[in-house]
Amino acid sequence: MSEVGIDISHHIPKMVEQYLNEQWDYVITVCGGANETCPTFVGKVGKRIHIGFDDPSNVVGSKEHVISEFRRVREDIRKAFRNFYVTHVK
Repeated sequence: MSEVGIDISHHIPKMVEQYLNEQWDYVITVCGGANETCPTFVGKVGKRIHIGFDDPSNVVGSKEHVISEFRRVREDIRKAFRNFYVTHVK
């Protein structure tokens, strides 16, 4: 992410339970199989959307190939969420 100017070095995973009492316009799942396998978010949600992406952590091969797959998925995410923003939010 630092390649595209985004610092995520201080981000940490959080438990979803801390968000259940908040109201959300959207909950978006992004993992390739999340729509079928992730538990349903039971908080106050306006719309639930699934935008699936390949999981680059499953890629095998040379270091260059693995890095290229992480970059590809990063770009897929960027494009999909830009499109989501333009279509649904803006």
